[in-house]
Amino acid sequence: MNIVLLSGGSGKRLWPLSNDIRSKQFIKIFKTDHGTYESMVQRVYRQIKAADKDATITIATSKTQVSTIHNQLGEDIGISVEPCRRDTFPAIVLATAYLTDVRGIDPEESVVVCPVDPYVEDAYFEALKSLGRQAVRGEANLVLMGIEPTYPSEKYGYIIPENNETISPVSTFKEKPDVETAQKYIAQGALWNGGVFAYKLKYLLDKAHTLIDFTDYEDLYNKYDTLTKISFDYAVVEKEDKIQVMRFAGQWKDLGTWNTLTEAMEENVVGNGILNDRCSGVHIVNEMDVPILAMGLHDVVISASPEGILVSDKEQSSYIKPYVDGLEQQIMFAEKSWGSFRVMDVENDSMTIKVTLNAGHRMNYHSHRSRDEVWVVISGKGKTVVDGMKQSVKTGDVITMSAGCRHTIMAETELKLIEVQLGSDISVHDKQKFELEYD
Repeated sequence: MNIVLLSGGSGKRLWPLSNDIRSKQFIKIFKTDHGTYESMVQRVYRQIKAADKDATITIATSKTQVSTIHNQLGEDIGISVEPCRRDTFPAIVLATAYLTDVRGIDPEESVVVCPVDPYVEDAYFEALKSLGRQAVRGEANLVLMGIEPTYPSEKYGYIIPENNETISPVSTFKEKPDVETAQKYIAQGALWNGGVFAYKLKYLLDKAHTLIDFTDYEDLYNKYDTLTKISFDYAVVEKEDKIQVMRFAGQWKDLGTWNTLTEAMEENVVGNGILNDRCSGVHIVNEMDVPILAMGLHDVVISASPEGILVSDKEQSSYIKPYVDGLEQQIMFAEKSWGSFRVMDVENDSMTIKVTLNAGHRMNYHSHRSRDEVWVVISGKGKTVVDGMKQSVKTGDVITMSAGCRHTIMAETELKLIEVQLGSDISVHDKQKFELEYD
């Protein structure tokens, strides 16, 4: 089974746990059988591999998410990186070309495209396998998954099939309606359009060549910023005559808001939090080191991270986005391929950050023009290179770097340090990378 997972968006509806770098699919909120927590992308990846251990999984995403994906899924995961955002049709074409030209998949094979962040059970992934097999049969150029609606939702488009069979030709598509219109659609046998579909790789490549002038994956990638922004639905789905829909009646939830996310949580408290016995329907998600105490509250979500604190009625939490859009704040937390960092304090002429380096990883060899830095190792051991000079470091060691000097640190074990940045012009853009001539 070949699967492309679409991973995009900034996930601001789940602020303060999400930001422009950390989208909702990377929030570790679901408890595993081992007592640890996993994110949506980790959960979906694990479920796919359980359904098909040989599945070829490719994540189509933006540059800003690559480090987090490597951090959570490892370095071996296939990633189709959009150089810039050009909507879903260019992104899916780029991922399709990646599968054939980079991964070497036979163009006659099928691929299933789906969002990275649905909350689903194992039956969903068995349905994805069936969807891919149906695409290979060639009865239709596109095979969509139609989700049996559980209520008249305004959030989804609707697919109206020609008959009530498990697999049916599509009669028509309907845009996102109001509740009253959605009820009429459901009475006609309509299904939710969850953005899940399958096709033969060759089909979409042929279609793309009629709309885009490119030769192969590399050529498409290099001219990606010149492509027209257009959705896959508008460019392909609405213009395709040979199209089928496969019904899916299993559990399927779009966890796009705090309200829906808390419905899927197995625990009422994640992190350091306490609810007294007068609370009902209250969820706490706390990534801070201080406790949260809630008393006598009902149907409320409380979330705290370095980005901020949210206290909201669950229904009202769905309307968070315009308020978060109005906040101007630097990124306070991020996961990188080498580890993670958390901003602890910001002053006019200084910033203090806690950095965690995973064992065997290192920072880029780099310098800053406008700031000095001080590292204090608080746990673990590793090596530093400062202007070419190598040095072993351990807990308690202090390393100072003046503006302009080149430096990096490599972790032999998990290594944690406090980084103090000093300067009147501290900026994320003040960084120049260099090749490290050191093994």
